[in-house]
Amino acid sequence: MPTTTAPQSATPTPAYPKTTYHRATVGGVGVFYRAAGNPQNPAIVLLHGFPSSSHMFRELIPALAGDYYVIAPDYPGFGASDAPAPTEFAYTFDHLADVVESLLEQIGVRRFALYLHDYGGPVGFRLATRHPERITALILQNANAYLEGLNLPAFAALPPFWAGRTAATEAPVRAWLTPETTQFQYFQGAHDPAAISPDGWRHDQAGLDRAGNDLVQLALLHDYQHNPPLYPVWQAYFRRHQPPALITWGRHDPFFTEAGARAFPTDLPQAELHLLETGHFALEEAGPVIAAWIREFLPRAAGVRTTSPTASNP
Repeated sequence: MPTTTAPQSATPTPAYPKTTYHRATVGGVGVFYRAAGNPQNPAIVLLHGFPSSSHMFRELIPALAGDYYVIAPDYPGFGASDAPAPTEFAYTFDHLADVVESLLEQIGVRRFALYLHDYGGPVGFRLATRHPERITALILQNANAYLEGLNLPAFAALPPFWAGRTAATEAPVRAWLTPETTQFQYFQGAHDPAAISPDGWRHDQAGLDRAGNDLVQLALLHDYQHNPPLYPVWQAYFRRHQPPALITWGRHDPFFTEAGARAFPTDLPQAELHLLETGHFALEEAGPVIAAWIREFLPRAAGVRTTSPTASNP
C-alpha cells in the first residue's frame, strides 16, 4: 500500500476541453450537470458533498477532460438542480443515488470511475454496491466508510435529532447551515487559508440561504443516520470486488479523520493512500496535486481486472 504525505505545491495542470452545462429531467426533477471531454473516452463521475455542488469541481474538470469524459451532477436541492420541497421529493441518500443512477443511464454513461467527497461517499457507495460491474475505480477524497473515520464530537448534534426530530433537537443542527459553519468547513485544518478562494464557500452559502433549502438540508441530515449502518455493506463490497482505489485525504478534516483514510487499505490492500496537509475541502487547496495523482493513477487502474470486463459506454 503506497502512502505519501504532500505539501500544497505542484506544477500547474494543463487546461483541456471546456466545460459545458446541461439539464436533464429525472423523475420529474430538473438535474443540472457539468460535462467535459470526449464521450468516447473513459468516464469519471464526480460526486460532491455538503453543502457544495458540482461547483467544487470547477478546476478539476478541465484538468481531467483531455483524456476522460467527466460528468459532475448537482443532487436535487443543491447547486443548479431543482429543489422541490421535502413534501414533494424524498430527500434520502437512497433517493439521491437513484437520481444519479438514472441520470447516468439517461446520458449513456454505463461504466465509470467515481470521485467521491463527503455526501458523495454514501451516494457513490450505494451505486457501487448496486452495480459493481460498472465501477472502474474509486477516487476517495474525505468520503468516509468506517466508524473510526467519524470525529464523533463534530457530529454531537445529530444523534438527538435522529432519535426524535423536534424544534429543540433541530435547533443545534440548523447551526450547520450558517455562514460560520460553512466557512469552518472550508478553512479548518487548511495549510494556507490564503490559498482558498472565497468563491467556494460563498457559492455554497448562497444555496443554503435559498428559501426553503433549510428543510431540504435538514431532511438529508436526518437521513444521514442510515449511512453508518451500511459501512459493513460497503466494506464487504471493497473486499469482494477490490476496485482500484486512490485515496486523497485532507488529514486535518474536522469531520472525517485520518483514521478513516487509513482504514480503507484494510479492505483494499492495493489502494494508494495520499495524506494532505489540509482539511475537509482538500480540492480547494490542493487541486493541482490531486489532479496529477488522478492522471497518474487511472491509467494504472485501467490495467486492473474488474468485476465485468464487458460493460462499456456507448
